[in-house]
Amino acid sequence: MIWVARGGLAACIAITAVFAFSPPKAGLHVFSWDKADHFCAFFATTTAAIVSFPRQRLAWIALWASLAGASIELIQGLPFVHRDCDFWDWVADNIGIGAVIGLMIAAQLRLWLATGGLLIARTGLTKAEPANGRHDLVPTGHGSPEDR
Repeated sequence: MIWVARGGLAACIAITAVFAFSPPKAGLHVFSWDKADHFCAFFATTTAAIVSFPRQRLAWIALWASLAGASIELIQGLPFVHRDCDFWDWVADNIGIGAVIGLMIAAQLRLWLATGGLLIARTGLTKAEPANGRHDLVPTGHGSPEDR
């Protein structure tokens, strides 16, 4: 399944590159405001990167996405590309990246709060409904006596 996500990431990168390096006279825009195009391109690409590399830290994905946006702007500033290097385009890229990272942090915080502050993936504990009807945290098989 990861290959599907990585294919989506490759498609996002390719589409972003086409939009970034096509001649300005080609008029390739999804929105009438250029910054909205930048936001959406990096929102989609960052989302695809997070799904493609689920074990990678969000900060590293955000850093690489931001560096990619800066690189695009620097390349656009080269005379033979016939585009303009715009700092505010890079800011829009980073706002798109930050929006995805913010949603991911909010989802993780929500999970953390819903489980009483336990990190489920690391502790092996989940919510369970015992016979007495109380919601207790019980082990899921990571070292419990029944598993031995």
